[in-house]
Amino acid sequence: MVTIIDYGVGNINAFLNIYKQLNIPAKTAKTVNELECATKLILPGVGHFDYAMQRFNDSGMKDKVNDLVINHDIPVVGVCVGMQMMAKSSDEGILPGLGWIDARVRKFSPSQVSAKLPLPHMGWNDIRIVKDNPLLEGLEENPRYYFLHSYYFDCSNFEDSIAKTDYGINFTSAVNHDNIFGAQFHPEKSHHFGIQLLKNFAEKC
Repeated sequence: MVTIIDYGVGNINAFLNIYKQLNIPAKTAKTVNELECATKLILPGVGHFDYAMQRFNDSGMKDKVNDLVINHDIPVVGVCVGMQMMAKSSDEGILPGLGWIDARVRKFSPSQVSAKLPLPHMGWNDIRIVKDNPLLEGLEENPRYYFLHSYYFDCSNFEDSIAKTDYGINFTSAVNHDNIFGAQFHPEKSHHFGIQLLKNFAEKC
């Protein structure tokens, strides 16, 4: 069962609507008990890193989710800030991340992004697949996704990066380490490109 972690942050209904369209069973979880039947997890996120982390910490689900992911190898995909939360820390806040991937979230600097590339990075942009991965199977060349962020995911291990995007710098826009996946963009807002990715996560990851 694909389970979307509902801790008050993210486009929950958009994920549910896509899986309904795909005829793939999906539900939300707001409590520890509702996580029990999860075979796949989606960790959404929007807004400020510390705000999202604090909401997740306060939800009562963090320890259970961590146990499912780390001790029981349940596949999880983080989306936007949900992916950033998987890092060890973020320049955007002071709270520690989940530390599931050896990475730090860094702010785009003016020296990296010219006046022609305003922040936040908002709108449609290509991703370039740099490593074969089940999350990205079946996508056409240079698929386009919707982005909204001012911070990027900086992997310590380059092999964890499975897709890159150019916005002043080539930053990691999708990651995978063991059963842990992440997308900096919003597949739930990215039409057929996003539908394919979410289908892949449910069926192949």
